[in-house]
Amino acid sequence: MEPLYQTNVNCICCEMPFSTSRVRPSFKKAISTDTDFCGHYKNGVNPDYYVVRVCPACGFASTENGMQRLTENQKKLYFDKVGVKWTTRDYGGERELPQALACYKLALLTAQVTGEKDRVVAGILHHIAWLYRYEGNQEEEKRFLRFALNSYIKVYETEGEDLNNVRLMYMLGELNNRIGERNEAVKWFSRIVNDKRIMDAAMIRASREQWQAIREEMAAERMGLDDSNEPAEAGRTAAN
Repeated sequence: MEPLYQTNVNCICCEMPFSTSRVRPSFKKAISTDTDFCGHYKNGVNPDYYVVRVCPACGFASTENGMQRLTENQKKLYFDKVGVKWTTRDYGGERELPQALACYKLALLTAQVTGEKDRVVAGILHHIAWLYRYEGNQEEEKRFLRFALNSYIKVYETEGEDLNNVRLMYMLGELNNRIGERNEAVKWFSRIVNDKRIMDAAMIRASREQWQAIREEMAAERMGLDDSNEPAEAGRTAAN
């Protein structure tokens, strides 16, 4: 059985029908998953490459979580700012990492122009960071993780402290940790662990593990700094 299959989509912008590839469920099992839920897959088939649907006629790119219809004004904004520059191309077949990255960046541009929800924009930014992680480009990964974090913060501020947002709170801690803001990360993880209203055992356990790991890293670094100061201190003592 082939890992990819074709599904038909009607573009919500130009209304043209097109086909796009998806990965069969039996090929979606990750061999490992990072702490920010980035999956790693075997056999060279990565479902993340096929999340974005790109209309070959007008270039409108979106995900299943995005808007299901556009206003006439949104269509005009898209065509004026993006569609006018589009040259027909088809991303409906098999994708390698460069094609997947191009699709996600099209989706990001589309979402920004049409005023997509912050949660959707954050997800697109986070996926772009994952693609750079697959590529081994740490600088660009970190840059897009920071963009994603800022969008997730907007989501949290908009939706308030809804108890269903524990996964979002965890993500705020995790992305802060990944960009080096460990004190901020600890604040988010500790909120989850200490909030008695939160009942999601998996998220509480993950937050506790990350919180503890960060504290151990910071303690080890402090000990290393203390050790590095010993020779200098000893030298001063001997000189006196």
